[in-house]
Amino acid sequence: MLQIKENKPRGVAWLRLGFRPFFLAAMAFGAIAMLAWLVVFGDYSELPLAGLTDMAWHGHEMIYGYSMAVIAGFLLTAVRNWTGVATLRGMPLLLLFLSWLAARLILTLGDAAWLYYAAAFDLLFNTGFLVAIAIPVLRTRGWAQTPILLKAALMAGSNLLFYLGAGGVMASGITIGLFSGLYLILALILMLSRRVLPFFIERGVGYPVQLTNRKWLDISSVVLFVVFWLADIFRPDSLPVSLLAIALLGLHAMRWVGWHTPGIWKKPLLWSLYLAYGSIIVGFALKAAVYFLNLSPYLALHAFSVGGIGLMTAGMMARVALGHTGRDIMHPPSVVTPVFLLLVAAALVRVALPMIDVGHYRLWVVVSQSLWIVAFSVLALRYLPILIQSRIDGQDG
Repeated sequence: MLQIKENKPRGVAWLRLGFRPFFLAAMAFGAIAMLAWLVVFGDYSELPLAGLTDMAWHGHEMIYGYSMAVIAGFLLTAVRNWTGVATLRGMPLLLLFLSWLAARLILTLGDAAWLYYAAAFDLLFNTGFLVAIAIPVLRTRGWAQTPILLKAALMAGSNLLFYLGAGGVMASGITIGLFSGLYLILALILMLSRRVLPFFIERGVGYPVQLTNRKWLDISSVVLFVVFWLADIFRPDSLPVSLLAIALLGLHAMRWVGWHTPGIWKKPLLWSLYLAYGSIIVGFALKAAVYFLNLSPYLALHAFSVGGIGLMTAGMMARVALGHTGRDIMHPPSVVTPVFLLLVAAALVRVALPMIDVGHYRLWVVVSQSLWIVAFSVLALRYLPILIQSRIDGQDG
């Protein structure tokens, strides 16, 4: 990891590094978009959407809206640290952020003709983000970051497929775009977790610990995940998909157990990430059960998304925002513990309770949505001053 020489703060505080506008937007949008989905799902009202079904809008905005905002904020900040080359700030960062925001707003307009404008801004954001992280990597020949660039490029391509499907150009575009986007985000989370989670744990528990990692597991889990993704696109919920899910369950469970140490449970910024990884493992188990036990595929989908992506991204945003504003990550705001517990509860209610009492399925979904909304609303309000104010140590960033 290269170090960038810090100097005096320059420009507006909330545009000094990518994590600032994008994390704040992700936290707020996570609550707002889920509230909109609760209103629609609960039959309280209808929303004007730009030529999309309610379900397609919800899936797209949680993947390419919320999750991509977190990814953009994280990688624009991380690539700067990895390469030692400054990433977007000031006006270029603002323009990238506004392209993301414009797509979110335009998609809520009722006329289907607006879909093309939303697509233009969304794909402009995807492309601009890819270029923004590619330039420092290529300039420093940081070939170890190539998999990240590839995933960012595939995310842009998957988003394009979604819009081609929504525009009636490609029959299966919406489905392929949504599931590819979901699996690419999971792939990115699994890869970055392998990089940073052992590091976080070893340095965060407060005592010496050496965590277990295996090269063969790293390689095999990546290869099998790619095959799993493609199999579920072309033969969804088939026997091969279930068998691959079982294999991935075993591999990631082995890694997860190897990363455990009791000190995790005293640190919310550690146990949140650890439990999120565990939720992804549960998702593989539920995915296997779709074929063998005729379980609803939506249970696995929400183990991946609510418990895995939701809790992982909340935990990462909470940690990164503290570290890059000069605050003590060992003593996070007290509010993070109830926020993480609310998200754990949201995942349990959405995934576990429908298996126990399917007769109240609609109730469980609304309760889960409500827990999510409260969690991200509280997180956004607490981190608002952290993200818009200068670093407390007076340095730039």
